[in-house]
Amino acid sequence: MNIHEYQAKELYRQYGVPTGIGYPAFSVDEAVAAAAKLPGPVWVVKAQIHAGGRGKGTFKEAAAGGKGGVRIAKSVAEVQEFAQQMLGNTLVTIQTGDAGRKVNRLYVEDGSAIERELYLSALVDRATSRVAFIVSQEGGMNIEDVAHNTPEKIMTMSIDPATGFMPFHGRKVAFALGLTGKQVGECSKLVENLYRMVVEKDMSLLEINPLVVTKDGKLICLDGKMDFDSNALYRHPEIVAYRDLDEEDPMELEASKDDLAFIKLDGTIGCLVNGAGLAMATMDIIKLYGMEPANFLDVGGGASKEKVQAAFKLILADKAVKGILVNIFGGIMRCDIIADGVMAAAREMAITVPLVVRLEGTNVELGKKMMAESGLAIVPADNLADAAKKITDEVRKAEAGGVKLF
Repeated sequence: MNIHEYQAKELYRQYGVPTGIGYPAFSVDEAVAAAAKLPGPVWVVKAQIHAGGRGKGTFKEAAAGGKGGVRIAKSVAEVQEFAQQMLGNTLVTIQTGDAGRKVNRLYVEDGSAIERELYLSALVDRATSRVAFIVSQEGGMNIEDVAHNTPEKIMTMSIDPATGFMPFHGRKVAFALGLTGKQVGECSKLVENLYRMVVEKDMSLLEINPLVVTKDGKLICLDGKMDFDSNALYRHPEIVAYRDLDEEDPMELEASKDDLAFIKLDGTIGCLVNGAGLAMATMDIIKLYGMEPANFLDVGGGASKEKVQAAFKLILADKAVKGILVNIFGGIMRCDIIADGVMAAAREMAITVPLVVRLEGTNVELGKKMMAESGLAIVPADNLADAAKKITDEVRKAEAGGVKLF
C-alpha cells in the first residue's frame, strides 16, 4: 500500500526525521490558507498522486497552465493560481503511463534554500532478507539516469537484523553522501530513525529524493515515497487510515474485496490461475506463444465456486480481454470445484470470448468429465504448453471471425 507525500511527512515528524513545514490542501481555498500559515516568501505547490516523476510530469489539460506537478510560487497569488490549474486535472508522469492520474490533493510547503541534493532510500532486500539502504550524492530528479549510466555512484548497505542499527551504519551512509562535521552525527541519527520506522511500520520501500543539505548546513527530507507490506497492514490501522482509494486501480480494488491477488496488465489473454508461481509461468508461456497476458490473477489454494465466479467477473470486466485461460493445479483446491465454478460462470455470464481450461491434480478426471458433459464451449487442455497453444490459436481464430458464444 502506498501513501501520499504529506502523509509520509507526518510519519517523519512522529519519528523525529527532519522535514519541511507544509499542509495538505483539497481545494484552492485550502491551498491559499496553507500558504498564509507558512513563513514564505517562497512556497512549493506539489500535486499529490501515487507516482514519481511529478516534477517532470505534464498535464493533459491546457487549463493546467504548463508542465510540472511541482511548482515554486513566489507569492500567495501564485499559490492560488497553481492550485486552480492543478486540482481536478490529469498529471502524466513516467510512472503513471499515458492515462495519468487525476490530482485531487495538493501539498503546500515552505520553500527551502538548497545547497545540495542527495538520494537516500531503504528497502527490503530479498537477496539478503535484510533492510538495505541505498544512497547517492547524485540526488534529484535524474536518479534513474544515475542508476543506468553511472551505477558506481550508488552505494548499498545492508543492516543485519540480529544487531539492528549500529552507529557505524549511520557514519557509513554519511561518508557515502560526502557529509562532514556535525552533519555526520545528524545523518547517523536520521538513518537510525528511518531504520526504526521501516521496521516498526512494516515498510517494503522508503525513498527520499531529494534529501537536501540546506545553505545553513541542515539535513531535510524534502520528499517521501513509502510502500507498506499489505500482508502486515492488519497490525497498522493507523496506516490503513491513510489509504486513498482514488489512487488505486478500480479492478484491483474490486479484486481485494474477494481476496483475489490481481494485477491489471496490457495484454489480451485473461488468466485465472491458483498459485503465484504457476500464474507467473502461465503469463510467460502465453508470451512464448506470441500473445500478452491481460492480468495476473491468483485465486489462491482453497478457492470456492463463488470465488472462481468472482474471478471470471473481474476478467470479463476488462474490455481488452479476447480469450481466457484457466490453469489450475488442484492440491488443496479440487478440480471438480473449479470445473463447477467455470461452468457456472459460463452459464451465468455473457462470455463471448474463447475459454481454454487446463486442470491437473485432485479429482481431475471428474472435473474434466463434468466440463465435457456440460454442453458448453469449453476447450480442454492436457498441459500448460497445450493450453497456451490452444488459447492463442482460439483467439486468432476469433479475431478472424469465428467467435464462440456460450
